[in-house]
Amino acid sequence: MTMNRRIATAAVALSALAACLPAAAQEVVKIGFSGPLSGGAAQYGKNTLDGLKFAVDELNAENFQVGGKKVTFDVVALDDKYNPSETAINFQRLVQESKTPVVMCPHSGGGFAIQTSNDRLNALLLSYTSVPKITAMGNKHTMRIPPDFSAYVKPFVAYTMKRFGKNLAIAGADHEYAKEWTALVKPAWEAAGGKIVADNPMSYNRSTDFYSGVSKALAAKPDVMFIGGASEPTGLVAKQARDLGFKGGFIVMDQAKLNEMKPIVGSYAALEGAVGVLPVMEDNSANVKAWVARWMQKYPGREPGSEASLNYTAMRVTALAMQLAGTTSDATAIRAKLGEAIKKLPAAQNLANYDAIDANGGTSGDIRVAVVEGGKLKEVKLTELGK
Repeated sequence: MTMNRRIATAAVALSALAACLPAAAQEVVKIGFSGPLSGGAAQYGKNTLDGLKFAVDELNAENFQVGGKKVTFDVVALDDKYNPSETAINFQRLVQESKTPVVMCPHSGGGFAIQTSNDRLNALLLSYTSVPKITAMGNKHTMRIPPDFSAYVKPFVAYTMKRFGKNLAIAGADHEYAKEWTALVKPAWEAAGGKIVADNPMSYNRSTDFYSGVSKALAAKPDVMFIGGASEPTGLVAKQARDLGFKGGFIVMDQAKLNEMKPIVGSYAALEGAVGVLPVMEDNSANVKAWVARWMQKYPGREPGSEASLNYTAMRVTALAMQLAGTTSDATAIRAKLGEAIKKLPAAQNLANYDAIDANGGTSGDIRVAVVEGGKLKEVKLTELGK
């Protein structure tokens, strides 16, 4: 071999080695997702998944590093059809085959299924449910993303009772989540001096005509109705109540969104006296408005809901906790840093207004909700509602 060929060969070898170095200094971290991506709840599942992906896309564009090493996130999404049995199978696949240190699930049944083994497998559950029980089971690797819905009940009761009167009709959905809400609303209403005059839950997921059920509830002459399930049927219940002459207020379960009910009932005026969670599109904070603008650039014509914004924040918190813990794989260490990550998270990324996470994994913060007054939606702090 001539000297020139040796030099050329060495140069090629060095170039190949140099090309490999950046790859060696990078780490691909897979984030798991198990949720409904087919069937009637597919859009809900897609909304939660896209919120997660939106955060991942931003992180990947930011040269995000953990322990001095560049990290690229990759979301592995599996369809569980809203079936907890499928969630349990998906979770095992995600952790054992895809090596995901973190798995997000957007329904309580799936979350409970994951909690049967995630402590043992050292995997962090990001649980998008406001069911209080998800953080009352002693699980050491759970973060509950939305507020515990029990925080809404007493303020919602106080606001509607003060404005409309003491007679309440229960007319919510009959699925398990709605039953848990009802189980808290009824005693809270009675403890505040009110009376349950009708208890008539309905099958929101199997009907589009609620005339009979709404008529039965209104026959008891309520001042307030407790309603809620998915947004579309909840809107139909409210519309049929107004069509039948009901002029009182609505306590709206957090699953339903007032802005998604609006086109069904015709206007916010038709929801006068309603109280519910604050729609993202109606949030006046500068940080949320800036995030919505970025979202709309990526998804033109598709308005984001809290399913997207809260899961975006949860992923941002989790990534920062990895950075603080110096690991992308040890879920125990990552979970231990979530509280510090929440406090250090830039306001532009903390769309949920988190200020802490408790020992059981429940998040807390300055919750803002919405009421409809004078035909317009009004933003108000939960702590000030009903005063």
